[in-house]
Amino acid sequence: MDTPKQVINELLVEVFNHILSIEAEALRNRGVKLSMNEVHVLEAIVKTEEPTMTHLARRMRVTVGTLTTAMNRLVEKGYCTRYREEEDKRKVLIALTEKAVEALAVHEEFHEEMIDSVIKDMNLDQDEVLLQSLKNISTYFKNKY
Repeated sequence: MDTPKQVINELLVEVFNHILSIEAEALRNRGVKLSMNEVHVLEAIVKTEEPTMTHLARRMRVTVGTLTTAMNRLVEKGYCTRYREEEDKRKVLIALTEKAVEALAVHEEFHEEMIDSVIKDMNLDQDEVLLQSLKNISTYFKNKY
């Protein structure tokens, strides 16, 4: 018999893997020709106040070299541009193109549909234990990584 700890581990791994593969397929079916890693880079650009390579790499917890490889592909595919800041020409900032904004809208739509589907039969106002558990999981990953 599996312990609760083993069950939770299996569920987290299974859910994570399913979300990534379903998300990648859904985006492909909707015309987005990007890997999930590339989509996550686009998300990081949106969420980073000053989207320089250093800030983006730090946010994504990767090296600047790893990010450079992904960024080169995104620029080549027409999803991002690089530009120098007027006040400090040494600083190279990253901007999204309209194509990237459209891809992120499709990505956001997928997430909305997924969450709506997951919670449709739940009464979240009364399920405080579930919500607190999900918050605890999120907090753990934020603090740990």
